[in-house]
Amino acid sequence: MSDVDPRTLLEPAATQVRDPVSGRSVWLSGMITEARVDQGSLKYTLVFGAGHSQHDRVAIQEAIALNLGGLGWEGGVICNVRIAGKEPAAAPAAPEPPKEPVRGMNAGGGMQPHGGPVQKQKPEGVAHIIAVASGKGGVGKSTVATNLACALAQQGHRVGLMDADIYGPSLPLMMNVTGQVMSDSSQRILPLFAYGVKCMSIGFLVDEREPVIWRGPMVMGVVRQFLQQVKWAPLDYLIVDLPPGTGDAQLTMIQATPISGGVIVSTPQDVALLDARRGMEMFKKLDVPILGVVENMAWMDLPDGSRVHPFGDGGAVRLAQASDVPLLAQVPLDGRIREAGDHGAPIVLAEGDHGAAFETVARAVAEHLPPQ
Repeated sequence: MSDVDPRTLLEPAATQVRDPVSGRSVWLSGMITEARVDQGSLKYTLVFGAGHSQHDRVAIQEAIALNLGGLGWEGGVICNVRIAGKEPAAAPAAPEPPKEPVRGMNAGGGMQPHGGPVQKQKPEGVAHIIAVASGKGGVGKSTVATNLACALAQQGHRVGLMDADIYGPSLPLMMNVTGQVMSDSSQRILPLFAYGVKCMSIGFLVDEREPVIWRGPMVMGVVRQFLQQVKWAPLDYLIVDLPPGTGDAQLTMIQATPISGGVIVSTPQDVALLDARRGMEMFKKLDVPILGVVENMAWMDLPDGSRVHPFGDGGAVRLAQASDVPLLAQVPLDGRIREAGDHGAPIVLAEGDHGAAFETVARAVAEHLPPQ
């Protein structure tokens, strides 16, 4: 294991830990200096300032060790503590991260732990997990996910919203929620609230100007951590905004936890439909029920009452029919929907009927998957 790059382990683990003094993540604060893997243990140095209490020092070490376990590290963790301006002093090793099977790709492309099939684990206290997916970016998937979550909350359900798009998180902007993520006494991450919805995103843990440059295993570790180490309970529905495509995050999500159903989002455009079909095939091959298709940007209403179809007419409708799944809604191309998302106030919360299509989707989801 000496050839493991310690940065690929420590960066995501320390990025998710907040430094109480600077207010930034431990990684962005530059508190980690030397790091190496030696004889099966990850050894690194944490530099604290005079403003850090003994409690801060211990809590940060424990949180990093816990995150390393969530990212799949099975070796030991040895942390040396240095107080700025003083000579290095060895500190007791943080607790070893919890053991977790190492996952690899099997011959069929699925991820399996060595020695047996993946054991799916539903987050405690969550009745239904609903994945919102698209084959490609730019089709309004996050708009559908945020409005679906808010519509379900407005209808009286207990709802969570998980942003699984690690490289391009949009939940903080679209839900107008920012703040410091805290953990409870059991080291469970406490989600933030917006419009009655529990929210979690990598955007809460990294600086918005900092690009997330992570390899696949690191992304998969964060997705697993968001599923199992966030205190979601109690929820009727956990809406997961998947990244576009059919990559590591999607596979991890689907194979780590039982998904009650998937919602496919597409525009009527042929290239979007082609990718949407791939997303549907992924769900089918992994035995995820498809709740239906949402056709976004279906048309544009003109002042004279007529309609134009800038991305084609009814393509997603035909996709739903050909795939024998319900068409949940057609959402028009409306600048007010875009403006609402950009201002962090999903359109379904506004007065009027501009969010009616999303309310229809929410009712269909709740009818198909009634709260338990």
